[in-house]
Amino acid sequence: MVGKRNDDDYTGTKPVEERHRVDEARLAEWMQANVEGYQGPLEVQQFRGGQSNPTYKLVTPNRSYVMRRKPFGKLLPSAHAVDREFRVIAALGKQGFPVAKAYALCTDDSVIGVSFYIMSMEEGRVFWDPILPTQTPESRWAIFKAKIETLAQLHSYEPEKIGLGDFGKPGNYFARQVDRWSKQYKASVAEPIPEMERLMEWLPNTLPVQERVSVVHGDYRLDNMIFHATEPRVLAVLDWELSTLGDPMADFTYLLMQWAMPGLAEADLKALNLPTLEQAADIYCKAAGIAGVPNLNWYLAYNTFRLAGILAGIAGRVRDGTAASDKAKESAARTVPMAELAWEYAQKAGAK
Repeated sequence: MVGKRNDDDYTGTKPVEERHRVDEARLAEWMQANVEGYQGPLEVQQFRGGQSNPTYKLVTPNRSYVMRRKPFGKLLPSAHAVDREFRVIAALGKQGFPVAKAYALCTDDSVIGVSFYIMSMEEGRVFWDPILPTQTPESRWAIFKAKIETLAQLHSYEPEKIGLGDFGKPGNYFARQVDRWSKQYKASVAEPIPEMERLMEWLPNTLPVQERVSVVHGDYRLDNMIFHATEPRVLAVLDWELSTLGDPMADFTYLLMQWAMPGLAEADLKALNLPTLEQAADIYCKAAGIAGVPNLNWYLAYNTFRLAGILAGIAGRVRDGTAASDKAKESAARTVPMAELAWEYAQKAGAK
């Protein structure tokens, strides 16, 4: 989650970097056998942006596909689980939720060296700058409303009824997440960050009661979705790497974090006709049928801590030479400021 970005840095494709090359002939052979309707020849390009699971555009004469694969090299346990991404988009697609079509999953490392999956290439608009400078005031409000209501739609599905009853572990989601990102932070940083150390002590002792369980996306934000070319309508939510079963309040309050980040934090929301944090919360609560959010600062502290944990992981991959994006160093440098912000929210929520 970041503020303003130059769209040209992230949009479109580039030639495949040497370190991300795959055996194109072997891939084409596998697609011929496993992807319904596939017809070569195949051209492989790499998308700009995306710094976790390398993502490719696969071009054929009839249509384009998208391939997501694990990074090469040493990985943290359970990280980059493309099989889970494939499973969740396949299940949600059957419910009519806006995701790319899931074509095929390959867990045979002999094909390109790591696991990967193939999905449809959805054509539309991706908005990288949260203030939507290219849009009219009316469109800005409609785009944000669609984004927020789509999240409420995701949280409306009962996991057992859509074949995802075992997609996450039982127990308190926030407890598991605090533990997960604490471990990632510890495995990734060279020097301890004092604020992270305090948060790892405070968060587990102040966990909120979990009242609902749903599919949670884990990284739900504007630039992880494709909008219709002309309408304020979500065609596909992307990047399900962090999805699991958990407390929908985690996803919802992560979305609200965008108002605290560069971009929206300093924007004139009224002049732009963008919802305030409170208005965004009202849109979600109305769509989800819930009353509101108690102790918002705890959730903001948790979400910022989690972001710091994610950034620490990127920092670790930069150090190990396995980061997938040339923007990864930029992200890694934000680990400490994010940890400091998390502790500020924790203090507002009562931490000493």
